Amino acid sequence: MQSLFIEYVYLVFIIVALVMLANKLKLAYPIVLVLGGLALSFTKTFSNIIIDPELIFFIFLPPLLYEAAWQTSWKEFWKWRRVIMSFAFPIVILTSCVVALASYALIPGFTLALGFLLGGIVSPPDAISATTILRQVKAPKRLVSIAEGESLLNDASSLIVFRFALAAVITGQFHFAQAAGSFFLVIIMGTLVGLLIGFIFYGIHRWLPTTPSIEIVLSLLAPYCMYYFAERFHFSGVLAVVAGGLLLSNKRQTMLSYQGRVQGSNVWSTIGFVLNGIVFLLIGLQLPLMTRKVERVSLMQAIGYGLVISLVLIKARLLSTLGASAFTMFMSRFITVADANPGWKIPVIFGWAGMRGVVSLAAALSIPVLINGEEPFPYRNLILIITFIVILVTLVFQGLTLPWVIRKLNPTIKPDTIPEHEQEMIIQKKLALYSLQYAEEKYGKNWLKNEHLQILQSRLKAELNFFNRQLETTGSEEDNSLKDFQRIYLEILEEQRRLLDKMNHRFEFDEDLIRKYLSLVDLEEFKLREKLIQQADPAK
Repeated sequence: MQSLFIEYVYLVFIIVALVMLANKLKLAYPIVLVLGGLALSFTKTFSNIIIDPELIFFIFLPPLLYEAAWQTSWKEFWKWRRVIMSFAFPIVILTSCVVALASYALIPGFTLALGFLLGGIVSPPDAISATTILRQVKAPKRLVSIAEGESLLNDASSLIVFRFALAAVITGQFHFAQAAGSFFLVIIMGTLVGLLIGFIFYGIHRWLPTTPSIEIVLSLLAPYCMYYFAERFHFSGVLAVVAGGLLLSNKRQTMLSYQGRVQGSNVWSTIGFVLNGIVFLLIGLQLPLMTRKVERVSLMQAIGYGLVISLVLIKARLLSTLGASAFTMFMSRFITVADANPGWKIPVIFGWAGMRGVVSLAAALSIPVLINGEEPFPYRNLILIITFIVILVTLVFQGLTLPWVIRKLNPTIKPDTIPEHEQEMIIQKKLALYSLQYAEEKYGKNWLKNEHLQILQSRLKAELNFFNRQLETTGSEEDNSLKDFQRIYLEILEEQRRLLDKMNHRFEFDEDLIRKYLSLVDLEEFKLREKLIQQADPAK
C-alpha cells in the first residue's frame, strides 16, 4: 500500500512536469499526459499501475462531474438545450447503433450485443479534452458552452446503453420494450435522486451553523452522496451528480458565505487539476494491459479494427453534427431556436471535437473477465484494445488537428451579446453608479459626515468618470494613459510586497496579519492583470 502511494506521488510530480511542458508547447495538456503515460508504460517502474473501474467510477467520476456542473452556466445550458439534449441522448444512441452494426459486419464472430456493448463504451466524447482544447484555441463561446453541456449528459446515456448491452451478452436475452422503459426510469429517477440530495445539502448549508471549511467539506461530500445513492438503487449516478451539481451551483449565492465561495473555488480547481491529470496519465499507462492476448485475432488485426472503428466514429459524429444543423434550420420555421442558421463550419468544428477519454476506458475495463464465474467473457481483450486505439486516435489525432481545423474554417459568428470587454466596463460603471445612488437615497447627505464614507464617495465617483471615458472614447491618448496607470500600479504593488516582507522580519508585527495584507495585494494584482489580458485579447 505504501509503495503504491509513493508511485502515485511520483505520478503527480510527472503530471506537473508534463502540464508545464504542454503549456510551453502550447498544447492541450490531456494530449501530452496521454502520450507521457504511453511513454511511461514501457518502463518497469509504473507497469503495475492499472485503472480500477470502481476507482474511476466512484472516486474520480463524481467530483469531476460535479466540478463541471458547478462551472457550467445554466443560462447557456438552457439556451442550447435542444442541441445539448440531441447530442447527449439521441446521437449517443445513434452512434452506438452505428458502431454496433459496423463491428458486427467487420469482426468475425462478433454479435450485435457485443457491438452495442462496444458502441456504449466508445460513443461518449470526453468532456475535459474537448473543452480544454476549445478554450485554448479561443473557439467560439457557443461551441464551448455546447461541449460543456453535452459532456454533462452523454456519459450517462452511454453508460446506460453499456449496462443493457452487458446484461444482454451475459444473459443472452434482450427485450426492447423492457429496456426502453428501464432506460427512461434510470434517467428520470437518477435526476430526481440528485435533486433530492441537492436540496438536503442546500438545507444544511442554508440553515445550519457552518464555517467556510465546513462548506468546502460538504461540497466534497455532495457528489459522492448523489452518485452512491443513485447507483445503490440502480439509477444513473452520473445524472444524479449532474442534476444535483447544477441545482447547488445555481444556489451558491444564497447558501455559501463569501469566504466559502472564494476558498472553495481554489480548492476545487486544484482537486480538478490533480484528478484530471491522474486519469489522463493512467490512460497512457494502460498499454501493457491492452496488448495482452487478444481472442481469435492477431494484435495487428485488433489495431486495424480499432482504426476502422475510430474512422466510423469520426464520420458518424461529423454527419450527426451536420444533420443536427440541417434539422435546426428546418425546425426554425416552426419554433424559436437559439440559432436559426448555424451553417456548416461550426457543426464541422464541433464534430471534430469528439475526443474520447477515461470514461470509455473505465467502462471497457469494467467488463467482467468471466460470465457467471465460469465462461470467459467473449472478445473482452479485443474490446479493450479497440477502445484504447479509439481513445488514442481521437484524442491525439483530432486533438492536435482541431486548432488547425478551426483556423482553416475560421467561422464568422455574429456575437449574441456585446463584446466581453465592453460588458465589463458597463457592469463596473453600473455598480459604481448604483452604489452612489443607493447611499444618497437611503442616507441622504448625512452619510458624508463620516470621513471614511467621503473617501468611498470620492472613489466611486472617480471610477464612474473613468468608466464613462472608457466607454465614450477609443483614442490612443486615453489608451496610453491607462497603460501607464496599470504599469505604475503594478510597480507600486510590488513595492508594497517588499515593504510587507521587511515588516514581517520585525517581531512587533504578527505574521498572520502580514499574510492577510499580502493576500490583498495579490488580489489587487489579479484583478489588474485580468483587465490587462482582457484588453490584449478582447475576444477572450
